[in-house]
Amino acid sequence: MAQTLNPTNVDELVDEHFRAELRGDVNEVIATFTEDVEHDVVGSPAVSHGRAEAAAFYQGLFADLDLERFETVRRYRGADFVIDESIVHARATGAPLGIPGNNRRLAFRLLHIFELRDGRISRENAWLDTAAILSQLS
Repeated sequence: MAQTLNPTNVDELVDEHFRAELRGDVNEVIATFTEDVEHDVVGSPAVSHGRAEAAAFYQGLFADLDLERFETVRRYRGADFVIDESIVHARATGAPLGIPGNNRRLAFRLLHIFELRDGRISRENAWLDTAAILSQLS
């Protein structure tokens, strides 16, 4: 059944997704996606297709980063999309980008482009400020 989205519940969906990421709860993150989600983090080796592949990505992410806070800078929305620019505050507990984090704190810009369908995220495209991450880990 298709769910009609408006600016309030579009924001609620994205905020629910971010809260699940902050808790490091893969199942809750995946619950915000459609079954056929396309999950594309620019710079990752591959685009994930479907909930199972996206879950594998998040398991690796949560092993490398303890996400502490999303600081929203700007958010643009429509009936079937959200563009969110945030500053991510995290602790590098694993090896983000293949670099030992040594439990260091990080702050970096993150741009999300979410496509929405039936009240869920059908595509997530994320652009990380890898230069900021690398400079803080080196």
